[in-house]
Parts: sequence; structure tokens; C-alpha cells
Amino acid sequence: MVQQPPIHAQAPLICFQGNCAGRNALGMTGALALARHLARHLDIPLQTLGAPGQALPGGWQQVLEAITPDFVSMGRYLEKIMSAGKRPVLTMSRCAGGLATLPVVARYHPQACIVWFDAHGDLNTPKTSGSGYLGGMVIAGAAGLWDSGLGSGLALDQVILAGAHQLDPTEQRLIDDGLVCHLPPSGLNAETLRHAINGRPVYVHLDCDVLNAGVVPSDYQVDGGLAPEALAALMTVLIEENVIGMEIAELESHWPGQSEPADLTVLVEILAPLARKLLSDEVTCAP
Repeated sequence: MVQQPPIHAQAPLICFQGNCAGRNALGMTGALALARHLARHLDIPLQTLGAPGQALPGGWQQVLEAITPDFVSMGRYLEKIMSAGKRPVLTMSRCAGGLATLPVVARYHPQACIVWFDAHGDLNTPKTSGSGYLGGMVIAGAAGLWDSGLGSGLALDQVILAGAHQLDPTEQRLIDDGLVCHLPPSGLNAETLRHAINGRPVYVHLDCDVLNAGVVPSDYQVDGGLAPEALAALMTVLIEENVIGMEIAELESHWPGQSEPADLTVLVEILAPLARKLLSDEVTCAP
């Protein structure tokens, strides 16, 4: 990994250490490991929020009730960053954290689109979810299709599903009805991503399971995802756009059965150029 000159960061790199409805604690340690790698690579400060813990038992209602206080705190911290005209870079354990972040983005940047890199659609509601997994209901909650208690305000036409290829029938219907833009791996490239963004400000969400199985450890290892070089090329496209923030989730610190931490060099090299740009720039907000 080539070390770049230090930057004068307008905002710290943020790692949310609290529980985001994960089925194990490896996402929490993964979020911290990635944040530390990025902070060292960019030579910038790291701000941690919340306290790590264990996976939470129970259904989505019990899990959501347990994590809501920490999610409220995370949303308020993001409000503070965005209201100051700064572009956050946030790592967190699981994509359920988007229930806290997306309503804030929608409020401060109502014209922005959300480029949601994920192998899954995350468009289910408690009534349509077969698994009851909170992370699969994130976009739907932020769009007000169900009430998470953490706010909404996101419009479905603001969402670009980038790389999703494991979709439930109800999620596919939203796409087929033209309510959500979907760029599957086979149709996701620089040209289609630019066309979908269409000059709008961009908030980036990256679930690491959008990468092909075996690239980095994640709770879901999904074949047919993006190669690292494909994701790197898309990040290069995003550097040219008006990106207002980025969050990264669904990275685990260890491969199953391994005692040594996973090598995150490839992922850090993919993310560092965009993170560098965001943390050294400021943006005008529309509260």
C-alpha cells in the first residue's frame, strides 16, 4: 500500500462501535479495524461512537428497541457534521445503521441520491420480510414504508441499488414498477452509474458483501458480486461527482475459523481516494 501525504481533515473519520443488529460481534470489530486502517493510511483523526457489545437475541422488534438509543445518538452526531457543511465518512458494523443515517441525509440534502452498494435490496418491511432481519428493511424504513421510530423522509426515486442481485419478490416488484433504480452487477459500470446519478449530489453506502465472495469477510458471502477492480473503477467515477458523504458496513474482522485478522489492504486502497476527497472538502447543506 502506497502511503499518501497527510490531509487537513475538515471532519474526523467516524466509527460507530455500537450494535447494528448483527448476528455476531465480528461486524463491530470489522468496522473498527477498517476505520483504523483508513485513519492510518490518510493520517487523520478517528472518532469512535458508542460501545461494542455482543449480538442481540430476539426478533427485529426487540433488537430495534435495544439499539434505538445508540442510533439516535449516531443520527444526532451525523446532523452535527452535516449542519456544519462537512462530508462524513462513517464505518459501522451492519447496514441497519442506515435507519439512523439516511433520514438525516434526506433532511440535509433532499436533492441527493443514495448509491447503495449491496448484494441485497434492503427494501423489505416487517410484513414482507421472510427472515425478519432488520438490515433487510433499511431503505424501506428510511423511505417511510414502515415506521422504525428513527425518521424517514427518503424518497424511493432517490435510491440507486448498485450491485444488488439477491432480491426478494416484493423488492423486485418495486423495481419492476419503476419506483427504485436498479443496476445489477451485469449492468453496473461507469456509464450507467453516471447516468443514474444524473448530476445529483450523492451519498454512498457500501455493504462489503457487494464484493464477490472471498474478497473480504462479511456475514453474507455472495457469488456473482463485484470484483475489486470493478468497485475501484466505480469509486473513481464517484470522485468526479458531488459526493456528500460515505458509510461502510458489513465487514467482519476475521474469516471464519481464522485467528489472525483479515487483510484489508485491497478494501482500504479502494476506499481511500474517495475518503480523502470527502474529509478534505466542505459542502453547502440544505437543512
